[in-house]
Order: sequence, then C-alpha cells, then structure tokens
Amino acid sequence: MIPASEFIWSHKNPYPSTPISTTTSAFLLIFFGRWTYRRVQQALGEKDPMRTSRQIFLFITLCILLFPAWRKKDYVHFHPIDMLLYDAKLHHDRYLETVGDTVSLGETVARYRQRYNRNPPPDFDVWFEYAKNRSALIVDEFDQIYDDLLPFQAIPPADLRRRTWEMVSNPWNEISGITIRSGEAKVQENVLPTHRWMLEGVAVLINSFAQYLPDMDLAFNLNDESRVAVPYEQIQHLRRQSLSQDMSGSASWSADRAAGWLPIPEHEYRESVFRENSWRNSFRMFGSAGCPPSSLARNSPQISSHSHLCGACVAPHSLGQFLANWTDAADICHQPDMAHLHGFYLSPAAFKASHQLMPVFSQSKPHGYNDILYPSAWNYMDKVVYKPVPPSGTPGAEDANPGFPDPPFSAKKNVLFWRGATSEGVSSESTAWRGMTRQRLVHMSNNLTTHPHDKVTILLPNPADHTKYKYQTLPGPAVKQLGLATDIAIVDFIARCGGHDCDDQKAEFALLPPSDFQAHWGFKYLFDLDGAGFSGRFLPFLQSHSLPFKTALFREWYDSRLTAWLHFVPQDGRLHGMWSTLAYFAGVDGTMWGQKIWWKGHDAEGEMIAEAGREWAGKVLRKEDMECYFFRLLLEWGRLTDDRRDELGFVVP
Repeated sequence: MIPASEFIWSHKNPYPSTPISTTTSAFLLIFFGRWTYRRVQQALGEKDPMRTSRQIFLFITLCILLFPAWRKKDYVHFHPIDMLLYDAKLHHDRYLETVGDTVSLGETVARYRQRYNRNPPPDFDVWFEYAKNRSALIVDEFDQIYDDLLPFQAIPPADLRRRTWEMVSNPWNEISGITIRSGEAKVQENVLPTHRWMLEGVAVLINSFAQYLPDMDLAFNLNDESRVAVPYEQIQHLRRQSLSQDMSGSASWSADRAAGWLPIPEHEYRESVFRENSWRNSFRMFGSAGCPPSSLARNSPQISSHSHLCGACVAPHSLGQFLANWTDAADICHQPDMAHLHGFYLSPAAFKASHQLMPVFSQSKPHGYNDILYPSAWNYMDKVVYKPVPPSGTPGAEDANPGFPDPPFSAKKNVLFWRGATSEGVSSESTAWRGMTRQRLVHMSNNLTTHPHDKVTILLPNPADHTKYKYQTLPGPAVKQLGLATDIAIVDFIARCGGHDCDDQKAEFALLPPSDFQAHWGFKYLFDLDGAGFSGRFLPFLQSHSLPFKTALFREWYDSRLTAWLHFVPQDGRLHGMWSTLAYFAGVDGTMWGQKIWWKGHDAEGEMIAEAGREWAGKVLRKEDMECYFFRLLLEWGRLTDDRRDELGFVVP
C-alpha cells in the first residue's frame, strides 16, 4: 500500500495517458496569452488592474495545479476490469432487492402501487398465480413494460385500436397482426409468407396464457429494424400527459371488447404513416429524434473525423477503454459518432419508420425508439439452440465422432471466436461497410496494417513491475505478436452489397464456409454482435460454459435482468477496448518491442462470469419467463385499449 500523499500525486485514472508535451504546451499557451495581453495593455497606456502580488500568486497556483500532470507516472496501480467486476456484484445485489417474490399477492400488489403509482390491471391475481406456478423469480421489476407503454396512455383507446387496424390492413407496412378472441390467439390471414413462421411462433407463446386475456388485436413488426421514433418534444409531452392521469380503478374488463376492433378489409388499405428510408443514413432523421435538443447527437451531430475515436462520445459510459455502464452505453444522445459505426444507422436494409406514436410490437430497439418490446419467437421457438453434441464411437476408430461437446471453461481453446454474415446493413457503391460493426471486427482481428489509423492501444502490465499497468500503443500487426488468439470470420459470401463494395469486401475478407452452431462451445470466448436487429445467439451463449463478449445497439425485453461484467463481458460498439479485454482474460505470451512479454490470464474471473451468466439465465431467461413477461405486458396493453381503462384495475379483496 503506497502512502496517501504519494497516491494523490502519482496515481492517475485508468485512461490512456496524455503526452506531457500536451500539458506543457497548454501551460505555455496560457503563459504566452497572459504576457501578450499585458504587452497590449502597456502599448495602449492602460494600467493593469491586477496587482503584481496577485499575478505572482495566480502564477504559483497554476504551477501547483499543473505540477501533478508533469509529476504523474504513466501507469495505473489497478486494472479497471477488477474494479468493474466488483461494482457489477454490488449492482446485482441491489437489483435483487427489487425483484420481489411470490409469497403474498397483497404485498406484490402493494409494491406494484408503490412502484408505478397505479393499481395493477384486471386479472393481476391470475398473472400472479401463473408466475408462481412457473417459479418466476422476478415478479416486481417490469420497468421496461411501464416505460414502453407510458406514452400510449395519452392516446384514447379508440385511437389505439384504429392505429393497430391501419397498420395491419396495409401489407406495404410489413406489419402483421394477431387476434385474440375468446382466449385463443390466431395469426391474421394477410401475413407475408416469409414471416408467417414468426407470427405463428408468437401465437404459440401467447396461447400459453391466452385463456386469461381479454379480446384484442396486436400489430407485430416483421422486419428486424425498429419502426417508431417519436421526436423528443412530442414524446415528453405524451409522457407528462400520461403521468397526470388517474389509474386507480378497480373494475374488470368491458363486455364485448371484440366489437371495438375492426376486421381486416377485403381490399388493401393504402394509407400509411410510415416512410421508406432503407439504404440511406437514418441517424439524423430517426436515430437522434428522441434526444434532447441540447444533446451532442442533435446539437453537434457532425464528427470531425470518422477514423479517430470520439472521446466525448465514449467518456460518459466508460472507465478508460472499458465499457463501465451498459445502460448509458445504449444512450446514443451523447454518441453522434454512432451515425457512422453501425449498419442500422449507416444504411438499413428494410427500414420503414414513423415519427407518429404507433403501437408496434418489436423484438428489439435502439435507444430513442418507441416500439413495444416483447420476447422474440426466435428464441422461444428454438431457431438457434444450445444443444452440445457429445463424442460418439470408439476413439481412434473409423466410427469415432468428436461431436460438439461443451467442456469446462478451463478445457476450452483460449480463443475469441465469431462467425457471421455481412447482414448488418446495405453497402452499395457507398463504402458504408467500412463503418459497420461486423466488418470492423473482422478487420481488427485479421487485417490490421501499419497505417497510423490501425494503431492499437492496449492496457498491459508494466514490463518492469507487473503490479502496475500501462497503456501501450502498438502498430496494428504487433498485436498478434502478443499471443492473443482470435478466430473471427465472415462466412459463405458477402451479403447486402452492390457494385465495387462487393468486390472490395471480397478482397478485404477471407471468407470461410459456415460452421455448425454447436462448434461454438469449443472456445472460451464468444463474441456476440447484433446485426440489422437483435442477436438471436446471445441466450444460447449465456447457457453455455463459454464467456460471451457482447456489443449491442439493439436492446431487448430482458436487458435490465442482466448485469454487465457479472453475467457477460460488455464491449463498446467502437471495439477500441477489445484487445485490452481479451488480454486481461486470455493472458499474454509473446513479444512486444522485440522483448518477451508474459502475463497470466484471469481464467478464474472468466470462468466466474461464464458460470454466473449461465446460472442466472437458467433462472430468469427461461421460456417460462418469456411467458410471464408477455402475459403481464398484454394485461397492461389490454387495459390501455379498453374504453373504460380509467375505471379498470385490480384490488385485493
């Protein structure tokens, strides 16, 4: 333990160091400016109002303030990830205090009223028993539902029903409906054939509890991309209106609710509030629409350089290179550079969006969008599933099959693995692909050059003292000399491209054939990236004994249930902390600046996160949890669409 006085003067936050020359230049500039100002005063015959003694005092004070910058060492005494792991445990412990329990219906209702300042919806007691019978761990914390539905409370029920009808009656919208009548959910007839499986999967999910629901119609987004981005000023007005309404009723559902929902017309409804915005940058028109006018995203949307890290964009959610706040990292209002760093903003493939608040149910959404989140049929129907294949046959014999087992963490390959397609967005004669997350990941892993833009800053132990850490800035190719192993590639062919952008990507990336999904379990570290929408792989990754690295623009219904750095390893979408994170967990065994460097990896910490994520997912991200979430969501939605909604509610007898 170093003395406190030395700590204050020599310790620095775990950020890449600022060159001493920069601090010195700033000091000299201040000094020169003051000297020039004094000379001008003398030339004009003006007397300096500040006495000489005060000038000397201010000069000495400035030197004292700047001295630590000159005096500081260019190292840190702790690794930021150690701090983040500790903070994650504290955060999760606080979260556990909010989840509630199924011991008492009366206490659950009281906590609901305290949390949301209203009575629960009708049949809340039925939902409570349903959740209890499915051993649901979370019965109180459903803030995502509350936040999603709050602005809709300012819209009359008849208008909500009308807007639902308008969306599902026009196939051009690429929004289709599910009707719930007499306790049964059915897919409407005019669903696009390519997406019928999705709606049928949603109907299966709903039918696990549909017998308890009032009649209603629901409009589901068929595209991966989100649909509703209401401008900040409008959405705040709607939220304020909603908060002022009284929701303390105790009546049950209105009779004959089915009569309030219009049938699909025989002839297509042609009008639409959605506008086509595919294949063009969507950030300024839709992505930042939900941000305050004073935010960077709206006030300073232009980034001076697309090839340099925007420090002001990263700092609010980071601890040095490392993503420190997963929730804040989703807020694009302080991140205008994201306009050029994700395919959804650069050039979405299928993007029909509206500035009007429309009741669209979507599987995921970025910050600032107003779609209503629901559990995806992709996961519920096991479109991608965690299903390891054990070895079979006789070892060494012709019938031997190594299978795809999921061995213990310590027995896996010490490699960061990813396979995927260029499906994040469209790049046609625009070079937009250069900013897309997936392509940048593959470039960083395989194709770094000696160009200055490819330099990598990585936090490593000080070669002279492994108890201290120092940021090293290396030429791109030197990273692999550290012994960090990745197996990252695009598979099959270049998708969603046109013209020279197809040829350029083929030349840049070495394409590999697709691999069996179950092959993932052979690697310690699995990178999860979203694409045009959410990633369907993340839940299987959590269920495995491997450690997921995750970056995500799109957020899902369960985001608040997971804690970054306790259940998974978060990564900033800029990927600038990837190498430092991998070095921490995998260790280093190679050369740097021509000298041998070795650093033992944090295997125990990696396995701890992998197992904690696996265990927690098995408790709160089961199919039963998807059912409980959707059931509660549709009870709340049923109340909002009832003409007597101000009178509705549940009160314990």
